[in-house]
Amino acid sequence: MRLLLISNSTMPGEAYLDYPKHEIKKFLGDKPITALFIPYAAVTFSFDLYEQKVAERFSELGYQVKSVHHFSDPVQAVKDAEVIVVGGGNTWQLVRTMHDNNLMAAIRDKVVSGTPYIGWSAGSNVACPTLRTTNDMPIVDPHGFDTIGLIPFQINPHYLDANPEGHGGETREQRIEEFLEVNPELYVVGLREGTMLLIEDRKMRLKGNRTARIFRKGASYFELNTDDDFSFLLKN
Repeated sequence: MRLLLISNSTMPGEAYLDYPKHEIKKFLGDKPITALFIPYAAVTFSFDLYEQKVAERFSELGYQVKSVHHFSDPVQAVKDAEVIVVGGGNTWQLVRTMHDNNLMAAIRDKVVSGTPYIGWSAGSNVACPTLRTTNDMPIVDPHGFDTIGLIPFQINPHYLDANPEGHGGETREQRIEEFLEVNPELYVVGLREGTMLLIEDRKMRLKGNRTARIFRKGASYFELNTDDDFSFLLKN
């Protein structure tokens, strides 16, 4: 499988999808392709607008984008796709709509067979076994927490080391510890802003200028950087 799992789409003060664009280009190469875009995480803006935002950035890289919502048969659109791109937004809405359109198994089969997959934020969450390490408010019933399951560990995108000033609730670390208390068999990767995980040839590495924090029940968390091999997480 070939996966590029991105924490966030945009860094403060930058254009949309600007910071990961060079990694996207290296990942997809120079061949002109059309990416099938999954816009279902959008809630407060239309799928057409989401498609347009993504298409503008991808066209800069030499690629075309067509959203799955234009197809009468979304499953067939996945089967025919050259590359699958899943955008961020609300993970619960994304999962609900993917289930409604029977896309979980279809995307898994397609990506396992070799089709590249790019996701950011919610799009990275759904590559995990479940959505249960998302940060998003559960605004809809997702018809089950299971997601595509392309990787055997969980990602927490937008990982923060501490609470914002003035916030008295649990830290992100504490929330992940709660998850691990009832899911002790899983690793969780705290994927900080401006970073992404690249998976190719059964190997995984971190891209970006910050470290990732690795959590496991019964062990102290630890940090890995771009020089480290993350591939052990694929064997869980």
